[in-house]
Amino acid sequence: MIIGIPKEIKEHEYRVGATPSGVAELIREGHRVIVGKSAGMGSGFSDEEYLNAGAEISDRETVFAASEFIVKVKEPLPSEYSLLKKGQALFTFLHLASNPGLVKILLEKHITGFAYETLEAGGALPLLQPMSEIAGKMAPVMAAYYMQKIHGGSGLLLTGAAGVSPARVLILGAGIVGMSALKVAHGMGADITVINRGMEKLKRIDELYHGKVKTLAAARELIESEAVAADALIGAVYITGARTPKLVSRELVSRMKKGAVIVDVSVDQGGCVETTRPTTHGNPVYSVEGVIHYSVANMPGAYPRTSTLALTSESIKYIAMIANAGIEGAVTDHKTLRSALNTYRGEVMNRAVADSMK
Repeated sequence: MIIGIPKEIKEHEYRVGATPSGVAELIREGHRVIVGKSAGMGSGFSDEEYLNAGAEISDRETVFAASEFIVKVKEPLPSEYSLLKKGQALFTFLHLASNPGLVKILLEKHITGFAYETLEAGGALPLLQPMSEIAGKMAPVMAAYYMQKIHGGSGLLLTGAAGVSPARVLILGAGIVGMSALKVAHGMGADITVINRGMEKLKRIDELYHGKVKTLAAARELIESEAVAADALIGAVYITGARTPKLVSRELVSRMKKGAVIVDVSVDQGGCVETTRPTTHGNPVYSVEGVIHYSVANMPGAYPRTSTLALTSESIKYIAMIANAGIEGAVTDHKTLRSALNTYRGEVMNRAVADSMK
């Protein structure tokens, strides 16, 4: 199969769809790989390394035109829509629940769209997990940074100081993002509350942190009371393939502390805060009702070397599975790959995505 790995064009997106060693694996399996010129530079991989791995280097138009199977990190942007060929396969973070425009294009062009974020194996989401871990670990760091007065924040040091209490951090969700955010926030010495829908993860937190982290079962009244008391709120809610439910309304944001910071990691799926809208690394924050919002839609792109290595270590075996089986074989013969299937032959194949389009 001819596999294309284009250079990412999203603002300040420096990750790449596969490392040179990952490309070498695909070539050993008998596939032809075309990599976009300078595609790996942002992650510290030179064109020469890809050439040494056996790849071809070409311009963006050729990568799309010559390839049967496109492997990316982020969803295609509007300027790439015309480059997608009818009947092509695509494997990337699609996040279609919040992107009806892209859904329309994929259906019109009969693109076989496999999404990293919905691929399930052994009850886990192995391709979402590494990026969720990185974004989760970033969240308290970003909150602490934008709590600085010079950025419009409250001027509180998240860690506190001798004789001064640490900041109060509310984490909504106890999945990979929430647990990763908790680990870093706890290490920073924050006063943390975690709210989650299921009790099992809350019990696990209680065991891990010996009761030093406040845990609450999700309820509207509790979310409201904790949000208005929080100095930083981290949105870590994810429902596979679906649009994120709005747990924090604009009215509730208006009652939060002035200078509080919201880091809505769930922005890719629409965000769990009503006032969330996607931002970029170049312009990452905005203020609503005096509350700072950080909602960068590609947070792990800030650490591309770590992110690309972590993603490729998990994704390359599934990329190879699709390429080895062929598109039809991947769709019909592999349960795991079918879980990643979002669009096929002009139809939406993922129920959660389909429901979000209604």
